[in-house]
Amino acid sequence: MPQHSTLFSRRMAMATLTAAVVMPGRVLADSGFSGWLSGFSSKARSAGVGTAALKALGRAEYLSSAIKSDRRPAETARSLQDYIASAASSQRIKGGQRALARYPTLLKKIERKYGVPKEVIVAIWGMESSFGAVRGSASVLSTLATLAYEGRRRDLFEAELMAALRILSSGDVSPSRMKGSYAGAMGHTQFMPSSYLAHAQDFNRDGARDIWSDDPTDALASTAAYLRAKGWTKGQPWAIEVRLPDGFDLALTGRIYPRRLRDWGKMGVTDTDGRALSGADSGALILPAGPKGPIFMIFQNFHVLKTYNYADSYVIGVGHLSDRLAGGRAIQAGYPSKPWGMTSKERQALQKRLNDRGFQAGRPDGVIGEKGRAAIRAYEKSRGMPVTGVPSIQLLASLS
Repeated sequence: MPQHSTLFSRRMAMATLTAAVVMPGRVLADSGFSGWLSGFSSKARSAGVGTAALKALGRAEYLSSAIKSDRRPAETARSLQDYIASAASSQRIKGGQRALARYPTLLKKIERKYGVPKEVIVAIWGMESSFGAVRGSASVLSTLATLAYEGRRRDLFEAELMAALRILSSGDVSPSRMKGSYAGAMGHTQFMPSSYLAHAQDFNRDGARDIWSDDPTDALASTAAYLRAKGWTKGQPWAIEVRLPDGFDLALTGRIYPRRLRDWGKMGVTDTDGRALSGADSGALILPAGPKGPIFMIFQNFHVLKTYNYADSYVIGVGHLSDRLAGGRAIQAGYPSKPWGMTSKERQALQKRLNDRGFQAGRPDGVIGEKGRAAIRAYEKSRGMPVTGVPSIQLLASLS
């Protein structure tokens, strides 16, 4: 940007700064954002977006708060213990029970049509918007335009912004009602625009696929339709909590190593009541808080839920809440103060050192999930070490 030295320019710069200060989280669009928005509008017009939707896009504002929130999602900003405690809190369980009691006929119809348990649908509803109480108040167009302009995940948010414009063109919602979260997710169960276009349902047959209404009918049915389309297996759990025998080889754990339940049972894996696993279904073991924390045998439906939100903690939160709503028990295992026997700083250092060596362990946030374990396996293989995928102080030292 050219340097200005006139008094007028200095006053204009001060006025712009003042506007940013008095409007926290909603900075007036600068020339860069305005220019980008103009260019995207031209692209949308060429793609067939109508005049009314383009006019709404022209009113989009730059929201700095969206960028801040997008960089620190709750699923990685909190420990698994804290996240699960919130996901399946007594208040949320009671809220879910009230929802099940308030909409029994609707939820039964949705379950019958799509094959997804009503408790799973209600759990997602509770996690995403506290059963409709917190659906988001930000302009979806402003949010998506801001995140696309910022550029960290430009292709993703440009595609979502284009999808949002197509929704407006369809007439299912007006620009003033198209509100959502900091990431552009909308309605009772927080659909992204592309998911809406692919899976939204007019379940109450009023002529609109309205996930924004106070009536949750279309939103809940749309969520069930989404999960079915992603491969939900009727009658199968998302996961079960299990216990490992002493001396179990942790190199066998990880979602990339499924086995039949009866084979796990022969290796000493039991449910939390000590009964050996049995059956022909295949499952894989995950250790989201290390071998001293809760251990889950996951199934196909775990992976389906990950298409809704990729974070393992989110899937465990939704799955466990749905189990509690169906009358299941609380998670039986405790949570170690040092998952994998490492402090948070040590786990962050391990991730960073793996990343520095090109092994793609993910953001150094101290949460070592399946991506981090895959990076460890790749590093171990490159060094001719036994391939375990297990984080440890010794592994950290070898990366020094």
